[in-house]
Amino acid sequence: MGFNLPLLDYQKVVDEICSFIRRVVEESRVKGLVMGLSGGVDSSTTAHLAVKALGPERVKALIMPDYRTTPKSDVEDAWLIAEKLGIEAREVDIASMCDAIVEKHPYRSDDVVAFGNVRARVRMILLYYAANTMNMMVCGTSDKSEIMIGYFTKYGDGGVDILPIGDLYKTDVRKLALYLGVPERVALKPSSPRLWPGQTAEGELGVSYDVIDPVLYLLYEKGFKPEEAAERVGVDMEVVNAIIRRVEESKHKRVMPPFPPVAHLRST
Repeated sequence: MGFNLPLLDYQKVVDEICSFIRRVVEESRVKGLVMGLSGGVDSSTTAHLAVKALGPERVKALIMPDYRTTPKSDVEDAWLIAEKLGIEAREVDIASMCDAIVEKHPYRSDDVVAFGNVRARVRMILLYYAANTMNMMVCGTSDKSEIMIGYFTKYGDGGVDILPIGDLYKTDVRKLALYLGVPERVALKPSSPRLWPGQTAEGELGVSYDVIDPVLYLLYEKGFKPEEAAERVGVDMEVVNAIIRRVEESKHKRVMPPFPPVAHLRST
């Protein structure tokens, strides 16, 4: 059976996102945007949109590999995008910074996920340092699929000032990337945050974005019941329930930290 997301008018999407970027930057009274370039589809698409909105001189990029987990081809693709767009980019190997944090930590562990999250958070520290020194904002590159299922590191790649593609599912981003002229090998590359060796998003999630995206769309945008979404997409209920669990369990990543309301206890 199967179900595909309805098509978007990509020119209108580009116009709307570029207008949004310009408005946020202007209202924030900053000079432009700093972003991480990974060589993947999300950051490459975001970079294209940022340059369309602001011009290359107001967009800066950091390429931040850890060569134990980042393939050389990803770094080459990141530089390809930077050079194609004419934006200033700097490369910083984060390996020694991550090692310094873990080696000196009193709760040091061999947990590969915990170390992977250190990598994501070190990258965000570097981006905010650059943004602060240049009076710029940190531009995030997460898409709607990742945001909804919580596939990002809290206060890592999730700690940003602006999310230009935050309302586009991963499959939408790939199509938009091709529309914008992102090289096909980048636009169609399997997604991975490269937080540990061999990591791929779909391998870790256990299901492809071609399934995740229509399930999310039907459940949360069209109001389908889980059983209806499963039938429409052509997958088992186990798959739909797993996606729902990811959305529910990652709610804390999408909101400010909770706090108890005690202001009413003040004496009058």
